Amino acid sequence: MSAVLNGMNRTSETPAPLSASNIIFNRSTVERSVPQHGSPEQWAQNVCSDHMVTCRWTLSDGWEVPHIVPYGNLSISPAASCLNYATQCFEGMKAFRGFDGKLRLFRPDCNAKRLVMSAQRVCLPAFDDNELVELIKALLRIDAPRWLPKEAAGRFLYIRPCLVGTGDQLGVQTPREATLYIMMVPWPDFSKESPPGISPRDGLRLYASAEDTIRAWPGGFGFAKVGANYGTSFGAHGEAQHKGYDQVLWLFGPDHQITEAGASNFCAIVRNRDSGLTELITPPLAEKLILDGVTRRSILELARSRMAGELEVVERKFTMHELENAWEEGRIVETFVCGTAFFITPVLSINFNGRELDLPHGDADPGKRFTSLFGDWLRNIQLGVVDHQWAVEVKEF
Repeated sequence: MSAVLNGMNRTSETPAPLSASNIIFNRSTVERSVPQHGSPEQWAQNVCSDHMVTCRWTLSDGWEVPHIVPYGNLSISPAASCLNYATQCFEGMKAFRGFDGKLRLFRPDCNAKRLVMSAQRVCLPAFDDNELVELIKALLRIDAPRWLPKEAAGRFLYIRPCLVGTGDQLGVQTPREATLYIMMVPWPDFSKESPPGISPRDGLRLYASAEDTIRAWPGGFGFAKVGANYGTSFGAHGEAQHKGYDQVLWLFGPDHQITEAGASNFCAIVRNRDSGLTELITPPLAEKLILDGVTRRSILELARSRMAGELEVVERKFTMHELENAWEEGRIVETFVCGTAFFITPVLSINFNGRELDLPHGDADPGKRFTSLFGDWLRNIQLGVVDHQWAVEVKEF
């Protein structure tokens, strides 16, 4: 029996690959209300755009035809693998409206490849990362004109692709069915805005994690963007906020290795005591304790290419005791977190074992020089101020 090319009833031995070339469109007849910029509705981060992408996968037939449908709830079995065994992963990325009116994605290939990696870590199906990017572009072409119009130059939409194990199987086994879906939501700029009624802040206050609280470990999944990395951190995050801090600075091991800050990568710019060189230090990827952040990667690549001789990029293990010692000796130039949500945000202070380390920060302080510089570099690329291969234009209708 010949295979049906669209994958809906495929009977060949080769499962159908994910393909964005044959999307089925089901346009919404009711327009959702677009939150005003800076409104409580936008800060709630739960008002999604009019449409979403959905695509089903089965072990026997592979990927079915993708659909763009009105945003709405999913229907899955209570026995679904994602609900019982945490077989789910996701990505976070942004679409930017440039000052030239053009719509752009920032390094979407990195996010798509990372989603494939995360999926494989929890035994979900792989796919062609280029096809995921094309699905995202298709969704943007439909919803961006209303949700990120040309009048909104300098702003962005947050994009959340998700892959979850579905099907009706309570047994402990790899998923035989899965659903890929993509949604978008207007997102506040955490790096320079605050909710209504709250004064803007200059940076973040971090609370170092206790020895009995671990986010990631060797051989685990701290390097993958899976839900289990986040839900298990909410308790410590809530405790830190109750004490007046913004995020947890996650430490690992008896030597208190620095890993991540909240859900962001952490960087410190420190003067080396022996060489006198200024170093940008960040934890390495090799131990698989941290996420390979796209913002982190971009900062390191730009720093290496544009600041050779002025700033040495060092990816290595470093401990909270090292940072504390550098603080005592006045060698800390700057510290910051970086990621899709918080972009590049200075760190104001770190509480470590009850001791408050107040760090350089503020526009008049040299402790914000690199943060501002890196932020300007990336924003100029994202918004089309400078032409760069990392900015991928989305052609609109």
